[in-house]
Amino acid sequence: MLYHAYELQRAWLNSASSIASISSEWLTNPANPMAYNGLGPMAASALEVFAHATLEYGKPEFDIETVEVGGTSHPVSETLVLHRAFGDLKRFRREDLPEDAPRLLIVAPMSGHYATLLRGTVERMVESCDVYITDWHDARRVPVSEGHFDLDDYIDYLIEFLDHIGPGAHMMAVCQPSVPALAATAIMNADDHEAAPATLTMMGGPIDTRESPTTVNDLAMKRPISWFRSNVIATVPMQYEGAGRRVYPGFLQLASFMSMNLGAHIQSHWEMFKHLTAGDDDSAQQSKDFYEEYRSVCDMTAEFYLQTVEEVFQEHSIPNGTFTHRGKLVDLGKIDETAILAVEGERDDISGIGQTRAALKLATGLPEQKKAYYLAAGAGHYGIFNGSKWREKVAPTVEKFIARHG
Repeated sequence: MLYHAYELQRAWLNSASSIASISSEWLTNPANPMAYNGLGPMAASALEVFAHATLEYGKPEFDIETVEVGGTSHPVSETLVLHRAFGDLKRFRREDLPEDAPRLLIVAPMSGHYATLLRGTVERMVESCDVYITDWHDARRVPVSEGHFDLDDYIDYLIEFLDHIGPGAHMMAVCQPSVPALAATAIMNADDHEAAPATLTMMGGPIDTRESPTTVNDLAMKRPISWFRSNVIATVPMQYEGAGRRVYPGFLQLASFMSMNLGAHIQSHWEMFKHLTAGDDDSAQQSKDFYEEYRSVCDMTAEFYLQTVEEVFQEHSIPNGTFTHRGKLVDLGKIDETAILAVEGERDDISGIGQTRAALKLATGLPEQKKAYYLAAGAGHYGIFNGSKWREKVAPTVEKFIARHG
């Protein structure tokens, strides 16, 4: 019933959004006398903000066509390398990139947003690296006949992707996938896998959520796993390819994140209204672009979501040494070749300070010279992989680490 209620609301809001958009255009039409007094433009701006806030957004495109390096613009190619039921492997490479440039697998979070949330991450790293990225699919679009997808499958995908890229590649996990990326690294090191990553960079990842717990951690700890199974898991309706699949809906994840900083989001839309009223369309468009990406959400399989909540946030399986893959214990002490960089944001309200750094202590078999830690001063969660702090501070640190251990 949860998903059906949402679909009913979505249908109504899409209609309301269309009416608001048409009304906004009518109020600003040069042929309309109301366009020339103060009330018309003000009402039109309010309607435009409402229309934008209530419109449904599908999967965005990466749309990275060029990148500027050394003052020169270089074309960037985007190719689909591997297609799998629950996620693809995509490649981004700029023209004239040296043949011996580092190959980097960016592991995007499967947390309700599409991999395009890391557009800025890819755009910056493609300047110096041959970039690959996991492009996870919306679970509501995956037929039930394709089977299930959990943390074990996630780890298998990463190992397969690294194997395809080949020996000597580097891996960067952003937020949630730090856990499966660390596990995959341990498994490949233990097996002496030739494609084990040369380096692993984890950014704002929940390796040990007991360190500086945040609101997200507290919410996961307050309820038993049975509560999550009964209250936030829904069945995909018949109109989607994944009809009948049990999922954690993206709209619930979005509502959760929006509620954490509701005041800031309200303020952002108020500023958007003021920009539109003042005719500052460029500033208003920046806010629109952000929210079009932020509100583009996808569903996760129920088994992946519930296993993540239980293993990462409730049982703390990774730091407790009880995390398993396909029934076999994952020993982080077996990591002895892959160099590890932990990156955290000083103002991260999703993964607190110390949660990612914990991985360095857990990798007991790795020499200290292969471990590194970077705290991004003044950066929030999204600031460590997007924006000016990412481009000017964090990315250069990652590039130097990759060069040192490549």
